[in-house]
Parts: sequence; C-alpha cells; structure tokens
Amino acid sequence: MNRQTKLVIFAFCIVKLALHLIANRNSGFQGDELLHIETGNHLAFGFMEFPPIIGVLAFIQNLFQTESVFVHHIFSDIAAILILIFVSKITVELGGKTKAVFLVLMCFIIAPAFGRSQQLFQPVVFSQLFWVLNFFFLTKYVKSLDRKYLWLLTFGAVLAFLTKYDAVFFIFGVSSLLLFKSTRQALIKQNFWWNIIVFIILISPNIIWQIVNDFPVLKMFDRLYETQLDRQTPSEVLPGLLMALNPLTLLITIPAIVSMFHHSMRNYRPLTVSILLSIIFLAFSQGKGYYFYPIALTILPFGGIFWEQIILPKRKWLIYPIGILLVIGVILIPFGMPVFPLESYLKHDYPYENRDVVKGGQFNVRFEERYSKEKWAVTLKELKTVYDSLPNPEKNNTIIWGKHYAQAGAVNLFNERYDLPKAYSLHGSFYNWVPKGDMPETTICLGYNVGDFFNEYFDEVTIVKTIYNPYSENEEELYQHIYLCKKPKQSYDELKTLFKDRVFE
Repeated sequence: MNRQTKLVIFAFCIVKLALHLIANRNSGFQGDELLHIETGNHLAFGFMEFPPIIGVLAFIQNLFQTESVFVHHIFSDIAAILILIFVSKITVELGGKTKAVFLVLMCFIIAPAFGRSQQLFQPVVFSQLFWVLNFFFLTKYVKSLDRKYLWLLTFGAVLAFLTKYDAVFFIFGVSSLLLFKSTRQALIKQNFWWNIIVFIILISPNIIWQIVNDFPVLKMFDRLYETQLDRQTPSEVLPGLLMALNPLTLLITIPAIVSMFHHSMRNYRPLTVSILLSIIFLAFSQGKGYYFYPIALTILPFGGIFWEQIILPKRKWLIYPIGILLVIGVILIPFGMPVFPLESYLKHDYPYENRDVVKGGQFNVRFEERYSKEKWAVTLKELKTVYDSLPNPEKNNTIIWGKHYAQAGAVNLFNERYDLPKAYSLHGSFYNWVPKGDMPETTICLGYNVGDFFNEYFDEVTIVKTIYNPYSENEEELYQHIYLCKKPKQSYDELKTLFKDRVFE
C-alpha cells in the first residue's frame, strides 16, 4: 500500500468519524440500544436475542457511569472506522491501488446503509466488522494458503458468531474453499478439522447457555418470521436495498459483479463463490435488507478494481465524471443518519421522504433516535411526577414495570437524573432480570397502547398520565400511558411463569 493510498484512507476515516460525531450530537438512543446498554449490567454467556459480546462492550462503556450518547457509541464509532480500513485493505489485497480504494470508499460514505447501521450501539455494526475482517483473512488465505490465516479466520469466525448469529451465513460461504482443488488440498494438508473443533469449543459456552435457557433464540426467530420475515418478498427487499446502498453506487456494484467473474479474477474464484453462497443462503432464509449490508461491503472492492484495471487505463478521464457523480450521492447521507438536528431535518429532508402520517400523528419520522431525547425526557418527567405523588412508605417499595424493554431500559439509564426507582420488564432479555419474591403493593407501569393489559395482574389499575408522541411511525407508539397499579395478583416468580412463552410479544 503506497503513501498516496494511505492518505486517501486516512482522509475518508476523518470524514467518516466526523459524520458519526455530528450524528451522535443530534441523536438520542434508539430503543434497542437501551436494551444493549442494560446487558452490560448483567453479563452472561448469552442473551435472549443475541450472543454475549454486546454485553461485554456495554459493560466497558458502563464503567464511565454516564448516559452520554457519545460514550455509548464509542465502540460503534471505532468499529465503523475499522470497517472502512478493512474494506480498503481487501481492495488492495485484490490488486487495487489508490483509484480503486477511492471509488470504493466513496460508495461506502454515500450509502445510507452504512450510516445508521454503523452509528448505533447494536450488534449489527460489529457483525459487519467481523464479516469484513473475516473476508480479509479469507482473501489472504486464498492468496497464500498460509495456515496462519486459516487460524485467524477461525478465531474471527468465533468472534463473529458470538456477536450476531448471522455469522452462520458467512461461515456457510467459507465452505467454498472445499469446492476448489488448491484450497481443498491445502485444508486437508493443514488438518482443518482442528479449526472446526476449536471453533465449536470456543462457541460452546453460548450454545450451552441456549440449551439451559430452552433456546430463546429459536423462539425469537419464530416470532420474527411470524411477524416480519414471512411477509417479505424479493420485490420489497431489493428496492429498499438499492436505496439503502444509494442508486449511484450501481456505478461500482454492477462492474463489481462483472469483475467477480472476469478472467483477471480467476485466482479469487473461492471468494466469488463464497459471496454467492452467502447470498443464496440469506435469500433462502428471507433475510431483511440490512442482512445483506456486509455482503455489499465485500462486493464493492471488485468494482473499484474493475474501473481501475480495466476501464481507466484506456479512458483515464472517466475518473472525473464518475467521481463527481459519486460525490453528488452525499445528498442521501442525511437520510441514513441524523447529521442535522431534528428541526432542520423536518424542514429540509423529511418532506422528500413522502411518508404517510399515522392517524393522530403530526409526523412519521423513520428513525426513533432523531427525536428520542425529547421523547424520554418527557416520559421520565411524567414518571417522576407520578412517583413523587406517592406517600413515602409506599414510595420506598415501588418499582417500575416497562411493558417494552426500551421503556425499562430508558428508566434504568436515566433513573439517577430523575431520582426514580429501577425498572424491570418481561420483554426480551429483561425477562431474565426480573426481581424475585413478592411484588410490592404499588407498581408504576409504563406501556404504549396496551388496552387493559395490566388489569390481568393487578386488582386496581388506574391510568394517571398519557404522553403523546407526534413523531411516531405507527399507531401503537403514538401514546404512552402511565398506570398506577395496586394489589398484585401474583409474585414475581409466578409472573415469570405466566410470561415464559410470551417474552417476544
């Protein structure tokens, strides 16, 4: 890698980091982030929705004892920069130089897909990181057949699996090594079954945790297919994926597909087949559009190389119009992450989204983190008012029940600022953290439009506050209600039994 290429990568790292820092300043927390942050207080070999690594990262961030968005996005921001670097390194390993790296990184920056998905503190960004990192190791192995890279690929696959279970799609793709004589002979000579054994041993604590907890991940996938995935069709996924990647990146992705099958890339056929196998497995599994994002990151380098090695040597001047066209693509960046404050977004960008407002709403804002600062500030102030209205003896034993894990997570993250008691939930991983023993005489319950949900568990249920959300994209979250619930009908242990098969409702 020459000095000029390194400078290009460094410049894009600065741009990428700047975008994330600006977005962090304009963001609150997305609902799932509040669950992920809470996992840091309950370290385990697994969680109901995902493997354990997110909890380890949350634990480290929680050591700062802050509610700062910047702090809770530290690892996400670092991962985003590392993704950029390893995409560049893959491009160089495949034979690309400065122009190829520039074109690939322009696509990376202007794609809304790699904005929000890499900004939020979610397993998604770390899944993308380990996918790209492992593809880099795979590329090095295909080039050199050096056993060192096979072991690095093994440990990288372990980290990927312990980050997000979609690693199985990448691992399935790696089976392409067995389809080619050179790589198959190298694997056999290097006793690759030891790599498989080590992989199984290292992921076994999480597998054992799943077994002990009756495989909650399978229940989650069942619920996911029931409510979302079974309703998806390719005609819905593909247009969304195209917009997420930015239509202008077709200037690179279409040549990338050509390049993957070009005779100049014949030495990298295992990589091409690996990508194809992952795509086929994902499509067969009816994966959401964002499941394909890491695959897109491994395809882009082929496009940069195609332009640099096949087209530009004969028509050098084309680098200028294609560069300008890709730069124009920056206009879609605000649609992928909150680089503008909410007021500015509503005025300048929101009108172009043409989103139908739900009945009773004022806006249909796509990303919760754009307005969640306001949402949780209002919610917690109202909870504080209800909590302070209780007599002192009653107050000392009161706890908050958040119907959704995001509600419980918000209370627990901000409770010191508002002097509120801790919250629990029976939704998602919070189910494992429910207190034991008898329930207190009074519980403050927080839920969206849940009807008479809490009446089943208390003799006295009174709605005391209603909180309006003008930005909601669905009717369910248009209002939150605070309930004062008294005389519980069961203990916490009995409550957990009642919700054993309802964790993902």
